[in-house]
Amino acid sequence: MSSAADSRYLYVFLDEAGNFDFSANGTRFLIFSTITSARPFDWEEPLMSLKFDLIEHGYEPEYFHASEDPQAVRDEVFKIISEHLPYLCLDSIIVEKRKTGPTLQPIERFYPRMVGYLLRYVIDSAKSAYYDEAIVITDRIPHKKKRKAVEKAIKLILAEMLPAGTSYRILHHASKSSLGLQVADYCNWAVFRKWERDDERSYVLVRSAINSEFDIFSSGKRYYY
Repeated sequence: MSSAADSRYLYVFLDEAGNFDFSANGTRFLIFSTITSARPFDWEEPLMSLKFDLIEHGYEPEYFHASEDPQAVRDEVFKIISEHLPYLCLDSIIVEKRKTGPTLQPIERFYPRMVGYLLRYVIDSAKSAYYDEAIVITDRIPHKKKRKAVEKAIKLILAEMLPAGTSYRILHHASKSSLGLQVADYCNWAVFRKWERDDERSYVLVRSAINSEFDIFSSGKRYYY
C-alpha cells in the first residue's frame, strides 16, 4: 500500500441529471457532468463534519443529495463546495433531448456517445499533467444495458486518450458511500437547474470551477417531439 504514495492518480466522478424519457413528459435536458481532481480531497473532512452537525441539530442525512436535501442543507453543502472549487474541475455536456434523433435514443447507443464526448474532453484537458492511473467512479448502475454502455464508452475513450503507460479503472460505487460522487451530484444539479428551470441560484456558486459546458445540439434545428 505504501508504494501508492509515489504514484499520481486522476479521479473522475461522473453524475447525470434528467431522465431518459424522450417525450414531452420527460425532462427537457439530460446533463452529464464530471468533477476531476487529485487527492487529497479537501472537501471530505468539512462535509463529514457538516453531516454530524446536522444530525446533532435534528436532521438525519444518510448522505448528501441535492435534489432531495432541504434548502438549508443545500446552502451549507454549497458553501463547503464553493470553498474548495480551486481543487476541482467541472465539465458538463448538455443534451436537449427533443433534438435527439430516434436512432440515438436507445440507452445502449445514447449513453456511450454522450459520455464518450464528455470524457474525451475531460481526459484531453488533463493530459498536460502526468498521472499513473485514471480512476473513473460512477454511481451504481442497476440497468444492465446502461451499465455495459457506460463501461464500453469509458474504456474506449480512456484507452484512446490516455498517454502510454497510464492505466485506468472504472468503479461503480453507491453515491451514499462516496463524497466525491455527492460533490459531483451537487455540481451537476446546479448546472441542470440552470438549463432546465433557468435557475442560476446554485450555478453561480460553482461557476468558477467550470472548465467546459457544452451544448452538444446547439446548432440543431430539428425537433423530434
